[in-house]
Amino acid sequence: MSTDDERRAEGMRIRREVLGDAHVDRASARSPLSEDFQDFITRTAWGDVWARPGLDRQTRSAVTLAVLTALGREHELVLHLGAALRNGLTRDQIAEVLLHTGVYAGVPAANRAFALAEQEFVDREPGQA
Repeated sequence: MSTDDERRAEGMRIRREVLGDAHVDRASARSPLSEDFQDFITRTAWGDVWARPGLDRQTRSAVTLAVLTALGREHELVLHLGAALRNGLTRDQIAEVLLHTGVYAGVPAANRAFALAEQEFVDREPGQA
């Protein structure tokens, strides 16, 4: 079993690879109020769950997009749209995840997720949505 320090280090490595240094630096620079929370998600979400070998990162990204869409967690969805691209999902695969999610989580949720994805793609590469 790994120690907290090992899980924290592995979690930070994965978190930076998936979300990018700029986001992780901004999130980590928050007030002392959120310091314990940032440590918690780095160790548990990233150092425990994302580090597990049972699913590859593309699959984890697809599942994450589906859950965030279903729950209407727009801020995190936008963040994870970029992460999904970074993890190797194509825009077509992301569209398939959102379409599939619409069947099970509802058309309004998927409709909003498609709008956010379109904007995120335009922001990343103007004219390439």
